[in-house]
Amino acid sequence: MRAATRTIAGGLAALLAVGLSAGCSRVHAVDAATAKDAHGPISIWYSNNAQEVQWGKQLVAQWNQAHPQEKVTGQEIPANKSSEEVIGASIVAGSEPCLIYNTSPASVPTFQAQGGLVALDDFPGAAQYIQTRSGDQAAQYKSPDGKYYQLPWKTNPVMIFYNKKIFAKAGISTTNPPLSTYSQFLDTAKKIVASKAAKYAIYPAPSSEFYQSWYDFYSMYAAESGGSQLITADKAVFADQAGQSVAQFWASLYRQNLAGKEAYNGDSFADGVAAMSIVGPWAIASYKGKVDWGVVPVPTSSGSKVGDDHTFSDAKNVAMYASCKNRATAWDFLKYSTSEQADGTLLSVTGQMPLRQDVLGTYAAFFTKNPGFKTFAAEANRTTEVPNVPNSVEIWQSFRNSWSRSVIFGRSPVTTSLTDSAAAIDKLIRKK
Repeated sequence: MRAATRTIAGGLAALLAVGLSAGCSRVHAVDAATAKDAHGPISIWYSNNAQEVQWGKQLVAQWNQAHPQEKVTGQEIPANKSSEEVIGASIVAGSEPCLIYNTSPASVPTFQAQGGLVALDDFPGAAQYIQTRSGDQAAQYKSPDGKYYQLPWKTNPVMIFYNKKIFAKAGISTTNPPLSTYSQFLDTAKKIVASKAAKYAIYPAPSSEFYQSWYDFYSMYAAESGGSQLITADKAVFADQAGQSVAQFWASLYRQNLAGKEAYNGDSFADGVAAMSIVGPWAIASYKGKVDWGVVPVPTSSGSKVGDDHTFSDAKNVAMYASCKNRATAWDFLKYSTSEQADGTLLSVTGQMPLRQDVLGTYAAFFTKNPGFKTFAAEANRTTEVPNVPNSVEIWQSFRNSWSRSVIFGRSPVTTSLTDSAAAIDKLIRKK
């Protein structure tokens, strides 16, 4: 998993411990009724990723040239242990900007509970704008009260990267590798390790952070279940047949030492220690010149196919924050920055997929020129998000603890472990 995501997500647990326990009191109260229709200068934060900084600066400059009375001041999210800790602390202090790009969907329930977010439904036509832009996927980003506290912005559909050089050394096809079904994947993994082309077939982080399960379990559960979330109708559903199949698949990989169980200090895929990695389109730039790669969908029990499967979204969104005094301008800029033209700039500058309908058709020229991104784009309209429920971080941590104990280290039976984990999570769902 990329370091940026790890850093962002890593702050959520600390946010729960620090931000919410701080009593959620805001230093500066803003008159929401006045702010809703107010125009004027605003500030925004965006990621410190070099490509996103370039995108943000370009967009802000264009806006300011056309809107001298409503200037936007953009900056990178201030450096700290994590973006989420910074945002959580700024909510408590009442110092957050109007808009923050790269808001993690998993953090939205916490920020909402802090009173730090503005419901975008407050603006005329907002819900329709969001739903028209993102299609059916927009529903995943509604909060339990039926409102949008985040605008679905960009997605990084998770897929399997493989190292062609290692596959060739193991005598495996580099153009059509047998990785579609669980049995094919396991056979391929055995060939890689037996041939000593690489020490491990795949090496997802085996550590216990709650977010690690988004990449090993959740991407494959989305594919196996046809897009089901971890929780449906306030009930944990992952101990079903799909979840059991995914868990048994990973348990087989670990039991046969085809996947690494110990923490790796570095990038096991870039270093050639592992032949495969679970990644999003950001990996194209990261591994450019380092690995001759190929990409396929995550496997399922019956077989996966590009453009016909679900996977984890790894999305980052935009939220409007409660200290914003000129919310009408903020809403106008939010629409401006997620227009078809701005999304095209985002795609060309960062390689990340705008969370809008028909990305492949809308930006056909880009994908013709950059065919490496086309496979990811084909998955972009069938991505599954983490459930938008209270106590989401505690829920994922509970799941990870159970997964580590049973699937990775084999210290408890997989079947009963999933069932027990679902029962524990049902209690967290009901926890006030």
